[in-house]
Amino acid sequence: MVTLKQLAEKLNVSVSTVSKALHESDEISKETIERVKTLAKQLNYQPNKVAISLKSNKTHTIGVIIPNILNHFFAKVLYGIEEEATKNGYDIIICISNESNAKELQSLEVLGNGSVDGFIMSIAEETQVQNQTQHIESILQHDLPVVMFDRVSDTIDCDKVIIDDFGAAYEATQYLLREGRKHIVLLSDIEELSVGKLRVNGYLQALHEDASYANEPIILHIDNTQNVEESIETLLQDNPTIDGILSIDNTTGVVALHKAIKRGINVPKDLSIIGFSDENVLPFTDPKLSTISQHAIGIGKASVNLLIDRLSKKYNTETVTKTIKTNLIHRSTTNQEHPKPF
Repeated sequence: MVTLKQLAEKLNVSVSTVSKALHESDEISKETIERVKTLAKQLNYQPNKVAISLKSNKTHTIGVIIPNILNHFFAKVLYGIEEEATKNGYDIIICISNESNAKELQSLEVLGNGSVDGFIMSIAEETQVQNQTQHIESILQHDLPVVMFDRVSDTIDCDKVIIDDFGAAYEATQYLLREGRKHIVLLSDIEELSVGKLRVNGYLQALHEDASYANEPIILHIDNTQNVEESIETLLQDNPTIDGILSIDNTTGVVALHKAIKRGINVPKDLSIIGFSDENVLPFTDPKLSTISQHAIGIGKASVNLLIDRLSKKYNTETVTKTIKTNLIHRSTTNQEHPKPF
């Protein structure tokens, strides 16, 4: 590996001059900077990151912990994190908790030993359900900043990037009501998570505010042990008057659409369906599924910028919560005409 000293010897200049030239210091002439950079490129010079981190006490590395790499939402957030981190001169180390509290704890302990400057994370389902967040509090107490996204804990005082989950479900339900839907069902396989609870409350609030809505709310909770297709097929069979479906997770909206078409239901004439997230498969269903977009890449980029701002001491003590606005993308499972206003 080529060193600064070797570059300096070949160019007959000091090590300090080479270092300043590589950082384009104003103290060094443009000609010398060009000479140094040209030789460094020819010899494939790479800065010694260990030495740099020891000198600056910074690794310029971000630890990223996500619950599920197979979930397309988290994969897109990760894409946004990597792109923005690279743009700002940071590397990332990725850990997958697989929804396990123990694995999340292990990742924080391993990376929290000086490997990273801070963390970006969405907490595991087990962590959230059991409300066991002491390991995250411990990291914060060791002056390692944490930015939470999507799944966050209200009990932890750290920077956060979220979407308006309540508002997204509320507005989607309002849209179905403006279409004239009288029997709207909510489908969910994330009811134990904070985001799921907020979306359920948004749905319930919209129905509650509509004085003309006569039916009781129906929420179909589907856990990991249930057959999703069978549960939704039974729902449609037992409730033939259903004319609106809001799916607040990534998959049940697609299943509901397939089951409705199989039963000969005309979508969207007799049944409107709105899915959640811009999951890859959603725009390619037939008919194309209307969805609430979460802007996952934007969430990733915002998380990086929030962490870098914290590391650069832009914020002193007060934590920041950044809310990313969602939007309803109309495709073929909602009426194309503008629904009537309230």
